[in-house]
Amino acid sequence: MTRMTCTIKLFVLCHGLLQLSQLLCSAYFKSIITTIERRYGLSSYSAGSLSSLNEVSNSVLIVFVSYFGNQVHRPRLIGIGGLLMAVSATMLTLPHFLSQPYKYNSVLHNHRDLCNLHINVSDPSCDQEETRHLTENHYLWPLMASAQLLFGVGSVPIQPFGLSYIDDFAGPGNSALYIAILFSVSVFGPAVGYLLGSVVLQFYVDVDRIGLGAEQELHQGDPRWVGAWWMGLLITTGFLLVTSVPYFFFPRTMPAKHNVMRNKSDMDDKKLDRSLLDRLKLFPRMLSHLLLNPLFLMLVLAQCCFSSVIAGLSTFLNKFLEQQFSASTAYSSLLVGALNLPAVALGMLMGGVIMKRVGLTLKTIPRFSVLVLTASTLLCVPLFFMGCQTHNVTGVNHFQFGQQGSLCYTNCSCVRSAFNPVCGSDAVEYISPCHAGCTNFTKDLNNTYRVQLYTQCMCIPGNQSHAQPGPCPNSCPHFLVPAILVISLAALIASITHNPLYMMVLRSVASEEKSFAIGIQFLLMRLLAWLPAPALFGMAIDKSCIWWKQICGKNFSCGYYDNILLRNRYIGLQVSYKVMGIILLMILSWKAQRTQEYCLEKDHCDPI
Repeated sequence: MTRMTCTIKLFVLCHGLLQLSQLLCSAYFKSIITTIERRYGLSSYSAGSLSSLNEVSNSVLIVFVSYFGNQVHRPRLIGIGGLLMAVSATMLTLPHFLSQPYKYNSVLHNHRDLCNLHINVSDPSCDQEETRHLTENHYLWPLMASAQLLFGVGSVPIQPFGLSYIDDFAGPGNSALYIAILFSVSVFGPAVGYLLGSVVLQFYVDVDRIGLGAEQELHQGDPRWVGAWWMGLLITTGFLLVTSVPYFFFPRTMPAKHNVMRNKSDMDDKKLDRSLLDRLKLFPRMLSHLLLNPLFLMLVLAQCCFSSVIAGLSTFLNKFLEQQFSASTAYSSLLVGALNLPAVALGMLMGGVIMKRVGLTLKTIPRFSVLVLTASTLLCVPLFFMGCQTHNVTGVNHFQFGQQGSLCYTNCSCVRSAFNPVCGSDAVEYISPCHAGCTNFTKDLNNTYRVQLYTQCMCIPGNQSHAQPGPCPNSCPHFLVPAILVISLAALIASITHNPLYMMVLRSVASEEKSFAIGIQFLLMRLLAWLPAPALFGMAIDKSCIWWKQICGKNFSCGYYDNILLRNRYIGLQVSYKVMGIILLMILSWKAQRTQEYCLEKDHCDPI
């Protein structure tokens, strides 16, 4: 790549591909969150906190990096950031390679999951396997937390430097369209990330140790199944490496024939002569000027509300589909990647076209956004009623008592860590064959590595009492596709406002504050949305849990949820954020009536 070929159009292409790779990695990690929960026994709150931990390091650095953005080689720093993210993605795989093979409850491995009336393990001590499981979690957090923090450092220069670089050299009328194309290309990164998750999660987690197809007992619909979550992280590492290299060949500023903001660049060159001390002295003044700008502040706060919704959807939508409709992790990731995220990309592109064809102003953008987002919020209302009832699970929300008034499995000596769901012939689900009182089992004639039936189950009424492996069938699988379609349509409509609101940020501040304003914008969005929202949504999901898996007396991941509570809290939290954002935009619209009007991108421009 030579200096002559380094055009702004090529930069837009490269930046779109890097952001695609960055978001691919982030989205892929979110698509495997429920798998990591299951593998290492995390709560949704812990998993949500881990997924957003990269925002901490990003938030600490982004303001200062953005403030000194005019003094550095922006493309080169973007390339370095991409390489750091590649290292982070590799670090995230280390828990798999450092831990022992995955173990799960199975009567084929031992008979602890069967009812045994002759032994007493009512208060068992931690055995070697459970102790090992606890030990693994001690290094899970430091490793993954360090990797996430490093990912946050690497992502710092990507958007502030990329957006300001494009806006500086795009040409009159082209900035809005180029940024719309940039976001529309990059949003396919999350789609590819979720689709990648749907593919690799079909492979067993220890496929590198036991070989392809060697795991024959579990299938993907089994709640004990853990897919090869680590495999996709190695693939995303390759994408990040390849897309980071071209930035080291872009110039600090575009050649004169591409630089349509020559006067501005001359002013920026003069600013480069300022000492670091002078820049530091100006920092508090510029920061206070931005935070006291009511248009800028209310706009960013509204974006924080909508970003919180996106954070909750991207982190836990696949988990929501799994729990509500009993979809497998791979299938739910496929639905999110194939339907929801392409809808977001289409909405962003539509927003860019509207910005290109219609002369929007500081007065009309908030009004337009309020109407569009209100329609998106109303579409969420049917989701409160599109879901399944909670399964009847003995020992969780359904209790069967023996002749002496005690639970029928009281004398079975069931281990507390047992989780091997079975469906009884009475259509009631049981935590394990032991909790169903089953004392025997038969193997599948076609696959001797798989149980066909659990028999002689004294907790199940009837002469031929038996239980089948796996949870009971879902009562409303027909709601799955309509629900994801409604969610995707609401996301499409809401994302139409994405580009107009971003362009409004760029035009509501002075030219010399643009890079710094983007940094402040992303700082506030991280501190108020991307950092707390996943943990908040995870907390709401955990509050819907009605039975926790336990190891050595400690709660690990949730085994069963109250589906109605889960649906109302998860969807209700999204609607609440949207309503708050709409109210802020209404106030912003009223405030804009009393402010000087800025016309955004009215001039016609050539296609890219």
